[in-house]
Amino acid sequence: MDRLHARIGPRFRRSEPRRRARQYLCGLVSGLGRKNGWTLAEQAGDVSPDGMQRLLRWADWDVDAVRDDVRDYVVEHLGDPAGVLIVDDTGFLKKGTRSAGVQRQYSGTAGRTENCQVGTFLAYRSAKGHALIDRQLYLPASWTDDRDRCRAAGIPGEVQFATKVQMAREMLARAFDAGVPVGWVTMDEAYGQSKSLRVWLEQRDAGYVVATRRNDDMITTSMGTARADQLIANLPARAWCRLSAGAGAHGPREYWWARVPVRICWQPGRGHWLLARRSMTTGEIAYYVCYGPRRTRLVDLARIAGARWAIEECFQQAKNEAGLDEYQVRDWRAWYAHITLSMAAHAWLSVARSLTAKGDPAPTAT
Repeated sequence: MDRLHARIGPRFRRSEPRRRARQYLCGLVSGLGRKNGWTLAEQAGDVSPDGMQRLLRWADWDVDAVRDDVRDYVVEHLGDPAGVLIVDDTGFLKKGTRSAGVQRQYSGTAGRTENCQVGTFLAYRSAKGHALIDRQLYLPASWTDDRDRCRAAGIPGEVQFATKVQMAREMLARAFDAGVPVGWVTMDEAYGQSKSLRVWLEQRDAGYVVATRRNDDMITTSMGTARADQLIANLPARAWCRLSAGAGAHGPREYWWARVPVRICWQPGRGHWLLARRSMTTGEIAYYVCYGPRRTRLVDLARIAGARWAIEECFQQAKNEAGLDEYQVRDWRAWYAHITLSMAAHAWLSVARSLTAKGDPAPTAT
């Protein structure tokens, strides 16, 4: 923890918030049942949460620079040229109407429409482990159209409405520009069905395996168009292979997989495919659009598609072990400050797991 704190220490202008940030991180990775302002303050020996609230809301430190430090820390310990970047969002249930970005909207966490905030995240996964490396708070148009409401929540005037797909592209661009070692990108249907995002990834020559709708129109190799489900329905039975998408809680996650080439013109050394995953129990089919090296095998595409579950594990671990969703703040800056420090705490835990798996001594928080 000292090494992680030393990495982010220069981002704090004064010694008091720098010291408090370390206390905040240690509290987040402690065994506290709840990890909010009060419990973190008590863990640090304070009589009130005022100091912790000040750290999040007003203290002079560069929150985005700490975000970049967390990303670099993850890459240093978990980086691999075959690494996978994963985009997804998660909800934070909230009461009231004053928290930045809160409104009744769909929350994947709750599985229904709830009063919540939604954060879009970028995770990094390799054979060594996985962790969150970027984040953005989604602001519905009902917020960005009401500048008085934005000012009351501390939202800067230059922040305008952005779709979740636009946020995904911004976070991916930061990772690419920072030289994060990555072989593939994956995301669920909410992002993968965006043709503009897929084109942008190809312009960056980033391999991807992204989920899409069953009725997504595909350009075929015969210069026609066809729905994704129609192309897969026309495949012979021998085209399907039983493959594992990776280890799950109850063993290998096995499905039937098939693919068909799509697109008319392929760039030299690159290929495009429509990938399908069929459940062995229900027969339900999921569809993916893929772009990558021409020699990519079906088993490779299945593995990348399966890697998307790592961000779900990141959300679960960060919420259960690093207090990602236990903040008690309303304004824009405080949300980013807490989420960034929680990401740092989760990254530290992920590195600890990686070191333990290799047989190295696990780091301590003290």
